Amino acid sequence: MFKIPFLDLPPLRGAAGTVRLPGSKSISNRVLLLAALSEGKTVVRDLLASDDTAVMLESLRTLGCGVWREGDAVVIDGLGSRLRAKQAKLFLGNAGTAMRPLTAALAVLAATQGGDFEVSGVPRMHERPIGDLVDALRALGCTIDDLGNPGYPPLRLRGPSALALDTPVRLRGDVSSQFLTALLLALPLVAEQDVRIEVIGELISKPYIEITLALLARFGIAVKREGWEAFVIPAGSRYVSPGEVFVEGDASSASYFVALGAIAATEAPLRIEGVGSESLQGDVRFIEAAAAMGAEVQAGPNWLEVRRGAWPLRGLTLDCNHIPDAAMTLAVMALYADGPTTLTNIASWRVKETDRIAAMATELRKLGAAVDEGPDWIRVQPLQDWKPASIRTYDDHRVAMCFSLAAFNGLVTEQAVPVRILDPHCVAKTFPDYFETLFGVVAANAADIPVITIDGPTASGKGTLADEVAKALGFGVLDSGALYRVTGLAARRAGLDLDDGVAVAAIVPSLKLRFSNGNVFIGAEDVSARLRAEATGLLASQVAVHPQVRTALQQLQLDFRRLPGLVADGRDMGTALFPDAALKVFLTASAATRAERRYKQLISKGISANIEGLREDLEARDERDKNRSASPLEPAQDALLLDNSALGIEESVTQVLGWWQQRRPF
Repeated sequence: MFKIPFLDLPPLRGAAGTVRLPGSKSISNRVLLLAALSEGKTVVRDLLASDDTAVMLESLRTLGCGVWREGDAVVIDGLGSRLRAKQAKLFLGNAGTAMRPLTAALAVLAATQGGDFEVSGVPRMHERPIGDLVDALRALGCTIDDLGNPGYPPLRLRGPSALALDTPVRLRGDVSSQFLTALLLALPLVAEQDVRIEVIGELISKPYIEITLALLARFGIAVKREGWEAFVIPAGSRYVSPGEVFVEGDASSASYFVALGAIAATEAPLRIEGVGSESLQGDVRFIEAAAAMGAEVQAGPNWLEVRRGAWPLRGLTLDCNHIPDAAMTLAVMALYADGPTTLTNIASWRVKETDRIAAMATELRKLGAAVDEGPDWIRVQPLQDWKPASIRTYDDHRVAMCFSLAAFNGLVTEQAVPVRILDPHCVAKTFPDYFETLFGVVAANAADIPVITIDGPTASGKGTLADEVAKALGFGVLDSGALYRVTGLAARRAGLDLDDGVAVAAIVPSLKLRFSNGNVFIGAEDVSARLRAEATGLLASQVAVHPQVRTALQQLQLDFRRLPGLVADGRDMGTALFPDAALKVFLTASAATRAERRYKQLISKGISANIEGLREDLEARDERDKNRSASPLEPAQDALLLDNSALGIEESVTQVLGWWQQRRPF
């Protein structure tokens, strides 16, 4: 997960492989609440791990539910429709799938059993309307106090109070389907007689109600329907746990990869696992829209395969009432079309995590697109003259994921540009590992993947600086100095003769090597401490003399150039390995300063040292490195010099990041 201020996506060129989707947010939070209201234990498998489910789980704990993990599953010990806590303050973040149903359930439980509950969220949640649901609950007899602006959270739900169950509960259906879902989940708790819900006006987002009805049936509630106009909960309804529930993959999240296949899967289809032809979720119908734009789609019970068909994609006009969340993806696909794309019946976008119509229009225009918008529609023209853009995400996960697809602009323009996604961590709401998953199935030209090199003499602090810069940018790290130690260590473990350069070089491609937070891993093993041992240093010296080993390690180092970018530290990164690096830094400090730092480091570990001897050793090593025949230690001609003799690590990092920002087109 990229918990950084921004993530830069270089131009992307292709897609291939398999994606396993996280669990559906809509299903996950519905199942959690249903399990909490049921008697007994429910084992929930494949639950989405996200911000929205986290706030729901914490709320259930606060209300007295037993919640624990058993392996990969979450177990809910339900309330059996009886309140265990009669007073609580619940913080629900920006999770509409938690706020609306919990409001309804707690309102009717407080009315019948007594209680006093407050529900609140982040500032944006307090701007998302809930008035229609509150009006319906008040008409039923629930006592609900506005703690802020009327019609919006935060709210206070209290009781007891008498409920008027003999008259229909009436609710507008044209703002959010979550209001109807909330009533459908809550009213079985008080169904001493038939309870009738009547929908006023046209019901939007009907597929989400289909999900609710299907899940209610799984928990023992057989709702009677009269089309989309009325729903009747039978007298005597009672929640019964099915014992075990599997959460299918998120169909809305699938839309980004369906679009990816339509745009960039040219050699083979992109496979998406977790949703398919038997999905409960209406958003799986996004594949129909993608096919209308030209995608080739095959579907199985729990999988999809998508590849590019028509190119450019075909512009279309589409009523998106049936796929309100997934339809956002079409707005970015429209940039790759042969004509305008108009998406209609999307008024619900304006009351989501942000005003999504305004947000999409604003950010698409930053890329250079011509966009028109209305109260419930948006029209996007195809784009040829792309501009590098810094995309604001409005703390909205779907905005961030949609605009990642803009990085494929190199497929329609010769002047490919990068795209910056601000606050990439917002995807944690539904798909915490979205960008890692994306990078696992896309391809880029090596020359497009940005590299920062940090070269310099021994003990200048290259490794620490590289780690911190990489962490700030979300880039990978290459510690070239550790490679020879790792190679020597691996060769010794394999029982190889270290004088046999060919044999030692042969194991290099198989090294499962990675660097993370200043540590070095071979596979899952952290070998950092072992690499610092004097004996390992001697092994490195033995293998480094072989030309075959140096050649093999050179290719290994080049292979570290992976998405979204690389920070490489060493002595010849900017001169020999990555001469095309976008930023080259030559880091240095006086021998006296470096000796003092090394001295303090050794003393802190209980290792005796002589500061004068350390200084002399460093000066001698500097001289050898400068005069060696292969890749002597010297700054690249275009390197920026950074003397950190008088700088702390934070100041050095700030300087390098400042230089990097100057090289960016945003």
